[in-house]
Amino acid sequence: MQVLRTRRRRLLVLTALLFAASGGPTAVADPHHADPLQRRVDAVHDTGVVGVSAEVTSPGTRAVARAGVAESGTRRPMPPGGRFRIGSATKTFTATVVLQLVGEGRMSLEDTVERWLPGVVGGGGPDGSSVTVRQLLQHTSGIPEVLPEIAALNSADGYRAERFRTYTPEELAMRRSEDVPTEAAWSYSNTNYILAAMIIREVTGRSWDREVEDRIIRPLGLSGTSTPGTSPFIPGPYARAYTAFGTGTGAGIDVTALNTSMAVGSGAVISTTHDLSRFYTALIGGRLLEPAELDEMTATVPAPEMGVRYGLGLGEIPLPCGGSYFGHPGELLGYRTWAGITRDGSRTAVVYATSDGGPDTQQAMRTLVEQELCGAAPGKGPAKGQ
Repeated sequence: MQVLRTRRRRLLVLTALLFAASGGPTAVADPHHADPLQRRVDAVHDTGVVGVSAEVTSPGTRAVARAGVAESGTRRPMPPGGRFRIGSATKTFTATVVLQLVGEGRMSLEDTVERWLPGVVGGGGPDGSSVTVRQLLQHTSGIPEVLPEIAALNSADGYRAERFRTYTPEELAMRRSEDVPTEAAWSYSNTNYILAAMIIREVTGRSWDREVEDRIIRPLGLSGTSTPGTSPFIPGPYARAYTAFGTGTGAGIDVTALNTSMAVGSGAVISTTHDLSRFYTALIGGRLLEPAELDEMTATVPAPEMGVRYGLGLGEIPLPCGGSYFGHPGELLGYRTWAGITRDGSRTAVVYATSDGGPDTQQAMRTLVEQELCGAAPGKGPAKGQ
């Protein structure tokens, strides 16, 4: 149980510390010069990750920078346009689909879980008849977390034994951990989004994967983005993932191959920094949701566990230069990302890293995103190096 509690804390810190654009000319940062973006990427790499890649966009410009290697023990550079598991940034995709269905009049945010999933939520925790769809997306349901019970995410032995195992959403919903207090007004739980994926299937008659593909990935032309289903492999160019499972012994073991069915709706999407930039730009720019639904998504409540505010699948995070931005971090077994977009949608910053890194890695990623977004704050010009 202590191992599970430790793993849960790590999931909450790395996956849910709350807190990505138009095309245009590309300026690739030169790692041998004091480019601000490259310096910030180097700072993330210096915290101990194997590889790191970032992209920043503003109107008509796009800058990228990379550091480290794609495979530990080699000199292979991080791949341009590399694909990676975006972890909890998946939640923004899921919430977008739900809100599209709301806008179509096919469901309501005030529908109870019991309305769509009778008998699924109950027992020792909250009752499905008292939990709404809004509360699922907002993490105010009080429904306990499930991921600490997944062996492949908890130890090297568990990973080797169960990395190809397939979970059904129903199985995950029924094996929720009771290690999370249910009385909290806000408590981050991946189970909320597993249930949201199940509701999407009930409303549409089609899988979460299919709805994300048809409603977001294909219309936006996100060629590097996919929902893998039960496939343990990452298509296209990618850097390998590593984790030490909390032991603190170097990069750890290679965990690139993973059946992410345990993260349906909550963390399974594969994407690229460029595609995430385009997704968040389209979202905040009103291309995916009508104004009423976008307002629902961006109306936030305090998320005291994280020290930020949270909407529906989207965090609102303060900027050091004043104001705030929208975004979501993610972490899933060796891949970590932080994605953000200014409130006016004019600038995005996305960074991902491979391996656990060190105690300063997450903060260095957040700093990169926030400093790059501040480059577009009122009275300041765009970041140099573009």
